[in-house]
Amino acid sequence: MAKPGQSSFRRILLSRILLLSIPVLLTGELAAYKKVRDSMLATARQNLTESAVRKGENIRDLIEVMRSNLVTASDAFSTRLDQPQEAQEFVTRMNRWLPKGVQCVQLINIQTGQIDGSTCGNRSISQVLDKPWSSQSQVVRAPLSSVRIAPVSQTRTMKQSTPLRQLDLVFSSPVYDAFGQLRYALSVQWAVHRQETSQPGSLSGYTVVVDEDGTILAHPKADRIGRNIKQEADATRLQEIVNSAIAGKEDFLHLVSFEDSKTEWLAGYNRIQISVTPGESRTWVVLAVAPLDNALSGLEDIKQVLLILTLGLLGANLLATIYIARDLARPLEQLGGYALQIYQRQPANQAPKNFNIKEINQLAGALDNMVDRLEERAEELETAWQEAQAANQMKSEFLATTSHELRTPLNAIFGCIGLVKDGCCDSREEELELLQQANDSAMHLLKIIDDLLNIAKIEAGQLELSLQPVSIQDLCQECLKMVQPAAEKKRLSLSIDVEKHLSRVVLDQLRVRQMVINLLSNAVKFTPEGGQVKLSSRIGYGHQLEQDARPDRSPVNASTPYLCLEVADSGIGIPPERWHLLFRPFQQVDSSLTRRHEGTGLGLALTKRFAELHGGTVSFQSTMGKGSVFRIWLPSREAQTSVEPTSTIDAPSTNGHSRDAASVRLQRDSDPSVSSVG
Repeated sequence: MAKPGQSSFRRILLSRILLLSIPVLLTGELAAYKKVRDSMLATARQNLTESAVRKGENIRDLIEVMRSNLVTASDAFSTRLDQPQEAQEFVTRMNRWLPKGVQCVQLINIQTGQIDGSTCGNRSISQVLDKPWSSQSQVVRAPLSSVRIAPVSQTRTMKQSTPLRQLDLVFSSPVYDAFGQLRYALSVQWAVHRQETSQPGSLSGYTVVVDEDGTILAHPKADRIGRNIKQEADATRLQEIVNSAIAGKEDFLHLVSFEDSKTEWLAGYNRIQISVTPGESRTWVVLAVAPLDNALSGLEDIKQVLLILTLGLLGANLLATIYIARDLARPLEQLGGYALQIYQRQPANQAPKNFNIKEINQLAGALDNMVDRLEERAEELETAWQEAQAANQMKSEFLATTSHELRTPLNAIFGCIGLVKDGCCDSREEELELLQQANDSAMHLLKIIDDLLNIAKIEAGQLELSLQPVSIQDLCQECLKMVQPAAEKKRLSLSIDVEKHLSRVVLDQLRVRQMVINLLSNAVKFTPEGGQVKLSSRIGYGHQLEQDARPDRSPVNASTPYLCLEVADSGIGIPPERWHLLFRPFQQVDSSLTRRHEGTGLGLALTKRFAELHGGTVSFQSTMGKGSVFRIWLPSREAQTSVEPTSTIDAPSTNGHSRDAASVRLQRDSDPSVSSVG
C-alpha cells in the first residue's frame, strides 16, 4: 500500500528524465549560442583588421596620386608664369581636372603673398609662407617629395562649410620658373576619404585616422577631429592601439566608450607612412571601427531560432519523456497490480508478459515462478499441517494403543502371579500353566518394548547391521515355524517356496528374520479362517520392483539383482486410500480404539527401516477382498547358488497334534528380539 509522501514510478521517472535532460538541452543551446557569437566575433575581427589594412592602403594610394597630380599641375603652370592673368583660369580648369572631393585650389604668389588664383575665396588654405621651400631649385621641375601635406584642422584658414566627416588634407607644391626660381605655391584642399555609413551586418566599419602624436585626423564625429586621443573617454585603449600600430602590429581590440556611450565598439587597425614635408615622414594609424551590435546583428535572428528550437526540443523532449515513462512504467504498474491481487488474495491469472523489455519479461517470469513456488509451499504447508494434525491424532491414538498393549500383558502377568501366590491353584499342573501364561505375556511385553527401542535407535542412527552369509532355506523355515501356532488357531494353510538355485546370502540374519516374521504375522492376523499364507524367496531385478507400489520411489537400476522375500496372503486386502499409512510408525490402517486387530503399528515401519539399512526397500500389492503381497528387496551380496530342491511345508492339521507346542515356545524364548507386527 502507498504511504504518505510516496510517488508513483511513472511520476518519479518522468521528473528524473526531465531533470537530467532539460539542463543538458539548455546547456547545449547555450553552448551553441556562445559558439555562434564567438564565431561572429572572430569573423568581425578578421574583417575589421582586413578593412583597416585596405583603408590605409587606399588612403596612401590616393595621397600619392594627388601628390603626382599636383606636381604635374605645377609643371604645367610653370610654363605660363609670364602671363599672370591666366592664374585664375588655370586653377579653375585644374579644379575640374582633379579628382572628386577637391574643395579648393589656390595659387599663391610667394613673393607678394597674394592669392593670384582661387576656387574658394581669398582665405589661404595652406601654411606655405610659414615654411617656404628653397627659393631656387637646381631643376625646373618640382620633385614629388617637395609636396607638403597638412590636415585641414591645422591650417590657418579653413572653409567652414566643408564637411568634416572625412579625411581633409591640404597638398602644397612649389612652382618654379624656367630659371629655377620659386614663384608660386600651388595648394589643393582635398577630402581624401569620405566616411561610409556602417550598417548592421556591415564589417567594413567607420574610418578613424590618428597621427603618431595622438591627433585625430579623421573621425565619424566632426567635433573629435583635431583633438588628441588623451582627451577621449577610452584614451588608454586608443593609446594602446597607436603604440601597437607604430610597433608594426595588425590586430583587433574592443573599445568601450568610443562615442561617449555605453555601446561597445570593435576596432581593427593598421599603420601607414606618409611623407608630409620634404625630409619628414609621419606614421598614421588607420582604424576600422564598428559597433558590436553591427557585428552581432545576425545574432538576434540566431537567438530567436535557438529559442524556437529550444522550445520545440523541450516540447519534443517532454512528449518523448512521457512516452518513455509510460512504456517503462506500464509493465511495472501491471506487475504491481498483479502482485496486489496476490496480496489481496484475489484470483489472478499468470503475470502479464510479452513486454518489449527483456528484463521486465524476466521479472514477470520470476514472479510467476515465485507464485508457483509459494503455492507449492502453501500446499506443502497445508499438507504438513494436516499431517501434523494427523500425527498429533496418531500420537494420541498411539499412546492409547500402546498403553492398552502394555497394560494387557501386564494385567495377565499380575493376574497369573497373584493366583499362584494366593494358592488358588488346585494342582501343580495348574500352577505351571498360569506361570507359563505369565511368561508368555512377559515375552509379548518385551517384544513391544524392543520394537520401540529399535525405532528409536534407527531414528538416532545408532543401529548397526551384522552381515554374514545366511542360508535362506533355513531362515524361511525358522520364520514359518514362529507363526505356525497362530496360524493353527485360525486353520490357515502355510507354505514355503525357496528358489532352488538360492543357497546363502550375506545379510543381517536377526533383522531379516524379524522383517519376515513381521510380514508373516500381519498376513496371519489379517487373513480370515481357512485362508492361505505363502512365503517365497527368489532372485528378482529392478524392473520387477518398479511395477510394485512402495513408500520409497527413489530410482532403481533395472538390471540390479535383489534377494526378494515375498509374503502373500488371501486376506481382506488394504484400501488404496490407506496405502500411504502402511509404513508410518505408530500408524495402522484401522487406528480406532474399537479396531478388531491389535498391534502398535510398528511392524511395517521397522520392516521398511531394516530393508533400507540393507540398501533395499519394501514393496506391496493389494486388492480389496483378495489379499495382499508384501516383498522385501535386499541387494544380493555374494549369493551362492547350489542345486537344491524347492521345499514346501504345509501347515499342520487344525487339531494341533502334529506340532509340539513346547518346542515352539522354547524357540521363541531363545530369540527375544523377534517381534510381532502391529
